Amino acid sequence: MVVCLVLANVGYFLWSRGIAKTAPLPPPAAPAATLKLASESPLGEHAADAAPDGAAAAITGASGGPDAPPPETGEAAKPVLLADVKRCISVGPFRDVSEAAHAATTLRGGGYDPRQRVADGEVWAGVWVYLQLPPSRTAGEQILSKLKAAGIDDALEMPGPNEGSVISLGLYSEPKRAQARVAQAQALGFNPGIADRKRTGNVYWIDIDLKPTDSLLNPADLQGEAGRIVRLEVKGCPPDPGASP
Repeated sequence: MVVCLVLANVGYFLWSRGIAKTAPLPPPAAPAATLKLASESPLGEHAADAAPDGAAAAITGASGGPDAPPPETGEAAKPVLLADVKRCISVGPFRDVSEAAHAATTLRGGGYDPRQRVADGEVWAGVWVYLQLPPSRTAGEQILSKLKAAGIDDALEMPGPNEGSVISLGLYSEPKRAQARVAQAQALGFNPGIADRKRTGNVYWIDIDLKPTDSLLNPADLQGEAGRIVRLEVKGCPPDPGASP
C-alpha cells in the first residue's frame, strides 16, 4: 500500500512538471495574398462590359493594382468616364459675319452649341479669271478694246499671279458665273486662265464641343447660298490662353 502511494506521488509530480503535457499545435498560417484583376470581380465584369474601351480602362485603373495609388474618399474618388471628356473642333474660316451666322444656325438646328470667334487669317475670296498679256503694250490695248466691245466692261489691267501684268476678267464666288466668263472669253478667241484668290484680315471660326458619340462634321453641310463656293476646313480648337498647362 505504501509502495502504491509512493508511485502515485511520483506520477503526480511528473505530471505537474509538464512532462505529461503535449506540445501545443502551431497557429494556422494566414492565406497568401493574391492579386485579383478588376475584371474578375463582379463589379469589374459589369463595368468592363457596359463601358466603352476608354471608360473601361478608366474603371479598371481606378480599381487598384500594384502600382496604383491608395484609394481616395469623397468626391475625388469618382472615376472620370470617357463620356465626360469633350472634343473641341473649329469650322471655318468664314469670310464675314453673315456666313458664320448661317453656319451657326445650321449647327444649332443639329443639336450643337456653336461658339463664334474672330481671328486674323487668310480666307478664300473666289475664282479669278484673267488673260495673260503679251509683251507688246499695243497688243494689250487691242485686247482691252476687243473685250469691251464684246460687253466685258469690267476687264482691266493689273498685276498677275506670276511676273508681269494680266487683264482681269473678274473674281467669282459662284462656279457658274466663272464658267460663263471663261466661255465668253474663249468665244472671242482667247485662252483665259483661272486661279484661286485669297485675302488676309479678320476671319470667323465656329468652335463646337463634340460628344464621344458624335462624328466629325462635313463642311459641305454648312454650304451657304445655293451655288456659292465656301471652302471650309475642320481642325482642332486652339488652346485656351487661360488654361493651365
